[in-house]
Amino acid sequence: MTGTITPPGLALDALADARPGPLAKSLPAAADTTVGAFLATSPRLSGFGTPLLVLDGSALRDNAAHLAGWCAERGVGLAPHGKTTMAPALWDLQLRAGAWGITVATPSQLRVALAFGVRRIQLANTLVDPHAVAAVAAARDADPDLEILSWVDSPDAVAAMESALEPAPGSGSGSTPARPLTVLVELGGDGGRTGARTVAGAERVAAAVVASPVLRLGGIGGYEGALAHDCSPAALATVRGYLQRIAELHAALRDRYETAEVVVTAGGSAYFDEVTDVLAGLADDRTRVLLRSGAYLVHDDGFYRGISPFARGAGTPLRPAMHAWARVVSTPEPGLALLDAGKRDVPFDEGLPEPQLLADALGSPAVPLAGEITAVNDQHAFLRTEDPVRVGQVVRLGLSHPCTAFDKWQWIPVVEPGCDDPVVTDLVRTYF
Repeated sequence: MTGTITPPGLALDALADARPGPLAKSLPAAADTTVGAFLATSPRLSGFGTPLLVLDGSALRDNAAHLAGWCAERGVGLAPHGKTTMAPALWDLQLRAGAWGITVATPSQLRVALAFGVRRIQLANTLVDPHAVAAVAAARDADPDLEILSWVDSPDAVAAMESALEPAPGSGSGSTPARPLTVLVELGGDGGRTGARTVAGAERVAAAVVASPVLRLGGIGGYEGALAHDCSPAALATVRGYLQRIAELHAALRDRYETAEVVVTAGGSAYFDEVTDVLAGLADDRTRVLLRSGAYLVHDDGFYRGISPFARGAGTPLRPAMHAWARVVSTPEPGLALLDAGKRDVPFDEGLPEPQLLADALGSPAVPLAGEITAVNDQHAFLRTEDPVRVGQVVRLGLSHPCTAFDKWQWIPVVEPGCDDPVVTDLVRTYF
């Protein structure tokens, strides 16, 4: 089975003609033109304002290649979760590195993927909104080569999809698709998120799919990350037990799948080593095992730095590809500085930012900074430090959890580190 698709093209090219505009957060006035024209001036980081989220282009490329190669060596595919960045230019990087397709979580995210030409899309969620179901059916009918997978975890979900796809009795018309929609049965676990709670329950869902005239059974989906949040022996045992139940379900459904290719998918960015250990052996001429890791591309200086399999001995560690710059706006008491980055600018749900460097200005030489961010308000961060800091200086912050960093920014500059004031080589556009 091949694993390549045509990456996005015309829609991505059009981003060079987009105009960020004068109201874009933290961009300089010179960016009030097209992206292409702005980048042609070789803008420097020093021209931007604070607070500012910055991406490291070399780290992004290294991380994309690292996990792609790791997956290829183990015979598993990769459908990175696009919700992490919602940045088609970064999806393109992942696709060009060998990703099978892109995963999304909501119908609106799916629309973005379609708009930017992604040819294989997995909606790792249940598709029950009737408008979204009809739109997916219409998109697939219009393009027979387009592949869209979604999940179901109950007979009620199957019925909801059928209701959206089948004509109402006596109406004489409806939106019945020319081809049945492919769905994966989702297996969950007690205390987890969505998903049938038992293998037997998932088999009943599969039976409802097989009986449906508008759906076809194409595999199994699941997410082990909802069942554990650290790498303790107990957490890893919980993850492995869950993955073994996915393998058990696959064996039970082997003769009931209705598609030429079967997909078995699990795996975020925390436990993809366990997923591969347990599920890679299921891959064969008909079955594709797909990871859905998303945060690996950007990585971080917090949660994923500690829990990533590559930090636990599975391979060379990933590189953090994001950080923020914030300015000191107040030093109201000894040992306390207030920065101009807060909850609207930096992630805080999986750990607070960590201070790393101090400089007199963006683009000027920086020195290590010892201290701790103890709290964030909407627009401020509380920096506790014994190091001398002055109002007007800037602090580089390491961040935790890229999923809640990107959603705060519409345009994000990309730099190639190597000097104090690097050239901004790209502006990454997000679509949250």
